[in-house]
Amino acid sequence: MKQAKVLSEAELKRVIALVASQRHAARNRMAVMLSFYAGMRVGEIAALTIGDVLDGEGRIRDQIILRAETTKRAEARAVFVNGKLRREFERYLSVFPTRDRNSPFLMTQKDTAFSPNTLCQLFGRIYKDAGIDGASSHSGRRWFITRLAHSGVSPKVIMTLAGHRNLSTTQRYIEVNDHMMRAAVEGL
Repeated sequence: MKQAKVLSEAELKRVIALVASQRHAARNRMAVMLSFYAGMRVGEIAALTIGDVLDGEGRIRDQIILRAETTKRAEARAVFVNGKLRREFERYLSVFPTRDRNSPFLMTQKDTAFSPNTLCQLFGRIYKDAGIDGASSHSGRRWFITRLAHSGVSPKVIMTLAGHRNLSTTQRYIEVNDHMMRAAVEGL
């Protein structure tokens, strides 16, 4: 089975520019950012609620705890909110009025929650419109894991952030190309 394409920086910029020009720009940008900067699966993104992202005072949480029933392994896990993702949350929340804490964080155009399937279709359409072959809803997750690995983050930390049970699973997500290998040996 062929893995989802890991986007280059230029391709990610192209996706973000495309999303900005389309309907539902803020929502779609937020979905893309959750995939790329949190490494979340579409099912996890679709299941997010306002209360998962905002605390009782309406502040963005430092960590989002994904409930066991929303994760692939049926085990709760933490998503850490870095500065870039926090700014994306602020940007998104400035466009949408605060809703009930149990409301879905991302809503379809019909004001309902996304299903993992409909969110997967949205990602597919975004990548197709951007002219990126081989990309899927898993491309952001692979980009996240690859970036962490090439930044020198411990494999155990990456495995935990990804919610993988085995290191071998995490290793399959990591993209390796000639540029990366050349840079590795140049450091000797």
